[in-house]
Amino acid sequence: MEPAESEMNILSNGKPHDLGDDMGVAMKTLLAEDQFDDPEGALESEEFLPNAHGKKPTRFTDFEGKTSFGMSVFNLGNAIMGSGILGLAYAMANTGILLFLFLLTGVAVLSLYSIHLLLKSSGIVGIRSYEQLGYRAFGTPGKMAAGIAITLQNIGAMSSYLYIVKSELPLVIQAFLKADPNSDLWYLNGNYLVIMVSTSVILPLALMKQLGYLGYASGFSLSCMVFFLSAVIYKKFQIPCPFEEFSANSTAAHLDLNDSSLVHDYSDGLPHEDKDSHCNPRMFTINSQTAYTIPILAFAFVCHPEVLPIYTELRNPSKKKMQKVSNISILLMYTMYFLAALFGYLTFYGKVEPELLHTYSRIDPYDILILCVRVAVLTAVTLTVPIVLFPVRRAIQEMLFPSKSFNWLRHVGIAFVLLSFINMLVIFAPNILGIFGIIGATSAPCLIFIFPAVFYIRIVPREDEPMTSTSKILASCFAALGVSFMVMSLSFIFIDWTSGTSLAAGAH
Repeated sequence: MEPAESEMNILSNGKPHDLGDDMGVAMKTLLAEDQFDDPEGALESEEFLPNAHGKKPTRFTDFEGKTSFGMSVFNLGNAIMGSGILGLAYAMANTGILLFLFLLTGVAVLSLYSIHLLLKSSGIVGIRSYEQLGYRAFGTPGKMAAGIAITLQNIGAMSSYLYIVKSELPLVIQAFLKADPNSDLWYLNGNYLVIMVSTSVILPLALMKQLGYLGYASGFSLSCMVFFLSAVIYKKFQIPCPFEEFSANSTAAHLDLNDSSLVHDYSDGLPHEDKDSHCNPRMFTINSQTAYTIPILAFAFVCHPEVLPIYTELRNPSKKKMQKVSNISILLMYTMYFLAALFGYLTFYGKVEPELLHTYSRIDPYDILILCVRVAVLTAVTLTVPIVLFPVRRAIQEMLFPSKSFNWLRHVGIAFVLLSFINMLVIFAPNILGIFGIIGATSAPCLIFIFPAVFYIRIVPREDEPMTSTSKILASCFAALGVSFMVMSLSFIFIDWTSGTSLAAGAH
């Protein structure tokens, strides 16, 4: 097969197809394979037609997909699941249980709809690359916009993962070694540790040539997060409310104070009635931190840069089959998100911190179960970084080296530069909430709402679906919702930051 061969001349199984063949035979073949799964198979068969510019798009795949349905679910689930789960209990504390459930459900449904738009657009033109869909819809500006959004989004995701390594790994080492927390030992310095983990674990995995090679890492990473969820549920029934601070526990043990109310009064300094009021769940809550909730939720469900690569490596791929992979993955992650947020919130209520694991350390930093949970979370997020790095590297290659074939030197160099930049970002980033807020409010709306909708509107032929059709009207509303969401979230975050900066300036 010649390198310049069009991707539109390549079937989903990676075999070449001659444009001169009978179109009717191609359509019958596709319909026979997926006549019940894909009622729009006739529309998807148009991938073998030349594009409007008469040019051949960059070939995306030249191999046959071999990834099973179950492994594809694990891969996409791992792309969805990330460090965002650690901030969901805090989000629920600032929205209430019912409002959080409503927002979580809405974002999950909208994410599924946007994946549907991506898959339908991909099926029409035979392209399984987000950047090339942008090129097919708007030319070079579309490709650059998609590439930049993917780069920003996934850099934000990797930054949040490595931030957890930076903040949690020193605490784990300190607890195991019973070291002094005020010690200046190098192996208790998070900045040194995150660099070591990046160079010794993440970089070698990121140098894999294909995303499918990390499939087993995805399954192990998800199993670690299941263990995290189990521990959160278990701890709900072990930790009293109001919980006792670790310093108060130590004081009580030293003074042999057996009256728990005395310990509570000592640690909290609040009357008994006020403490009880802090242990009642709230269904609806609106405060200054509520503005962060929607960006955090949007960030938690962003998997769109990985959808098309996973679709490419799926065995016997079809649009309907990949949609089922997406439905199951998002349903599983939706369930885990809600349970982790609910039981984390019902454990600490309004005192939960933006990073859930830090709240547990306030009770007992030497708790064996929590130490194991920290190790599991650290393992999960570390193994997820290489998977998230793949789409960023591809986006950079599409933007800077669109006509270059695979080169190991460039492959390694981009990974090294990316990890170096992300390590600098993590070392100087103020906190994990700021990362979630900014990235979720900018790139997430583009990847979830705006790009899938506008690509769909531009790519689907007007003779098949005119602008007055229900599908394109819904897509237009979807894009408008994304723009509104971006403006609203950025406005809220800017107002909140401005007030926080003013208060800080006044304090100085």
